[in-house]
Amino acid sequence: MLEKDNHEYEKAILIGVVTQSQTEEKLEEYMDELEFLAYTAGASVRKRFSQKMNKPNPKTFIGTGKMEEVLGYVKSHDIDTVIFDDELSPAQQRNIEKMLEVKIIDRTYLILDIFAQRAQTSYARTQVELAQYEYLLPRLVGLWTHLERQKGGIGMRGPGETEIETDRRIVRDRITLLKAKLQKIDKQMATQRGNRGKLVRVALVGYTNVGKSTLMNVVSKSDVFAENKLFATLDTTVRKVVVGNLPFLLTDTVGFIRKLPTQLVESFKSTLDEVRESDLLLHVVDISHESFEDHIASVNKILDEIDAIDKPTIMVFNKIDQYQPEDYDETDLMIERSTQHYSLEEWKKTWMSRSGDDVVFISAIEKENMEGFRKKVYDKVREIHVSRFPYNAFLYPDIMGEEE
Repeated sequence: MLEKDNHEYEKAILIGVVTQSQTEEKLEEYMDELEFLAYTAGASVRKRFSQKMNKPNPKTFIGTGKMEEVLGYVKSHDIDTVIFDDELSPAQQRNIEKMLEVKIIDRTYLILDIFAQRAQTSYARTQVELAQYEYLLPRLVGLWTHLERQKGGIGMRGPGETEIETDRRIVRDRITLLKAKLQKIDKQMATQRGNRGKLVRVALVGYTNVGKSTLMNVVSKSDVFAENKLFATLDTTVRKVVVGNLPFLLTDTVGFIRKLPTQLVESFKSTLDEVRESDLLLHVVDISHESFEDHIASVNKILDEIDAIDKPTIMVFNKIDQYQPEDYDETDLMIERSTQHYSLEEWKKTWMSRSGDDVVFISAIEKENMEGFRKKVYDKVREIHVSRFPYNAFLYPDIMGEEE
């Protein structure tokens, strides 16, 4: 269980399934992430339940026997919220609510709820509200009747908190209104992006909680909110940065995550446009996380979905100060050496062979190898700038000068 502060946390349990497409090891990994999501949203996870199935039960997600076990635990431990690791269908959600008589949240809506907490600007709040309504629309019948028994908390922020009588027509009208509002803001933001002049645009991308905002603060000497919670940053931050004598624009973007709700990808279109329209991506990776290669694949999947996968990219492996390989005993014949036993030097060689020179290993918080990072970024930004404005080549030498 994660450490708690003085905040009053909801008591929650997690439920997931081991299937043909999801191994026990993979489920454990997803459940760890789900617990961190729950903690970020304001829940204290008391227990995890899992079941091996060919595929989730179409009526109740898990089997009848397992549901009885869950019901017993919910009643005896006064549980407030039950969180499922996968998105539930409207029918599944209604059936489970009737059986357990507590708040039922799935991974998708948990992420939406965190976004609702974290949205600071009117634009971000509008994006999240649209995503919430689109998620809630097919679930109105079961949700509203169940909300009458709720007192707020996780999943109760934003649309539907007090509007029990809301019907589909009103929600559809609201969705139309929000889309029109976002379309108007999108045009304004597109104009702003177009007015940023001739500066090369660099975007920080990566899985959530890998240290993008910390890196942004170090490089730009700005004060962007950074915290050890998922989705600490929602609103896009753009700063003018000078490395050596070369200016460029650096953008910090929302973190990605596995099973990112499609509603969010769509409603955060303009935020993702910052990535799509950038000249260079800095793909930040938390190398201390045991699943960092899966995180890379998840980010690349989303970059592919928004047509940004082929952009020039520097792989930035962050948190090298926290990296700890698993111990390996060569005399133990039962254990086969794997990537989990790699030293940092081995990972460097591995990624250098995969990505050539477009890779760097740093610790943003400890400021380790930041000079190497700046040199790498300078060279790449200079290459893009000079290809665009050849007559400026003499202004920026091939080798970056002394740091400021």
